[in-house]
Amino acid sequence: MKILKDLFNGFIIAGVLIFMIGVYYAVVKAGIPYQDPTPELQIKYAVNSGIGSVLLRTGSIVGVIGGVFRIVTGIVSKKKG
Repeated sequence: MKILKDLFNGFIIAGVLIFMIGVYYAVVKAGIPYQDPTPELQIKYAVNSGIGSVLLRTGSIVGVIGGVFRIVTGIVSKKKG
């Protein structure tokens, strides 16, 4: 049971890290859209914004799944012991 707890703790940590990288891409790299951008800047913004949104979604999902399964393993281990 300890191995599962550690595994799901790792999922939570990975989810938080992925989420934070997504925040970096969405806020810092993409930032506020340009007012009258060139086509190159439009592409750059779209790519960074897309990467940020995918990483935010993925980090949230991984973190929530890790948290739910960590809670479940905690409940199961208390009932066994």
